[in-house]
Amino acid sequence: MSDAKDQTIQLLRACQKLEGPAAEALLSHLYAELKAVASRQLRGELPGHEWQTTDVVHETFLKLMDQAQINCTDRAHFLALAATAMRRLLVDHARHRNRAKRGGDRHRVDLLLNHIPAAGSDQKVDIVTLDEGLNKLAQLSERQAQIVEMRYFAGMTIDETAAALEVSPRTVKGDWRLARAWLKRFLDGT
Repeated sequence: MSDAKDQTIQLLRACQKLEGPAAEALLSHLYAELKAVASRQLRGELPGHEWQTTDVVHETFLKLMDQAQINCTDRAHFLALAATAMRRLLVDHARHRNRAKRGGDRHRVDLLLNHIPAAGSDQKVDIVTLDEGLNKLAQLSERQAQIVEMRYFAGMTIDETAAALEVSPRTVKGDWRLARAWLKRFLDGT
């Protein structure tokens, strides 16, 4: 195991409750990776979003710190939790913004069957509509919804996602394909 992985696991164990010096050390240790996750998520936002990557990282970390306890086994698990918290933060922000506009300027975007738009692509997705779809998908298959969060929002690889969910990479590939098809159909219908 590499020194960075060892350090991450030690930091995660040291701050089961995300507070104090251990939490600051964990944030400092994973800051670049959290910033990359936030950057990927912000690239998918509709034009006019006023948040910066640093804002999202700090707000997410504060949100995670507010939890009574956090039980992470490794870096991938923590990044998956952070990606979920970032998604919820951005969805809450978008809902607030859209509520102020009474529905706002939602844009419908078709997802291609073979992929959800890559984080770096020019294709934009309405985060509120995507969140609605993920919530409905989670009712049908919690694991498929988690896979979308990890792959799309956290930018995790098939192998990292499989390790975080403790399933085989083949299972992740199959669920990823089904989840994308389901989300495409959902987004086409909204």
